[in-house]
Amino acid sequence: MLTITAGLATDFIGAARGVNQVWVTDITEHPTREGKLYFCAAKATLSNRIVGYSAAPPMSSRLAVTTPNTAVAPRQINRRSVTGCIVHSDRGSRFRSRRYRRLLVRPGLKGSLGRATAGDDAAMESLFSLLQRQVS
Repeated sequence: MLTITAGLATDFIGAARGVNQVWVTDITEHPTREGKLYFCAAKATLSNRIVGYSAAPPMSSRLAVTTPNTAVAPRQINRRSVTGCIVHSDRGSRFRSRRYRRLLVRPGLKGSLGRATAGDDAAMESLFSLLQRQVS
């Protein structure tokens, strides 16, 4: 079983020197006429691009699990290794779930949990803020 290290990526977020070295991930909610829609995304810190995402009406660990899968699958098809890539998230229960931790092991990803400070997931919060403005 993978041990997720607290704050592992905070020293690396600005220091990624190659592709697939550090990804940050988070979940946000967006109100719609039909109810809340939850959106989870993973962003590469080097390119500042979204590498994986998922959306669903119910909040569940499945949402967090689907996102790394959507990031890893195309890279494996193109034979680009993600082994050793640090996936940094906040301390939300979805990112601490057993299901999520098991998912990271298979492709060789390393889990990292934030230290519960506001700056931990600033990269994702800025993306979600932009998304909220664009779809509102």
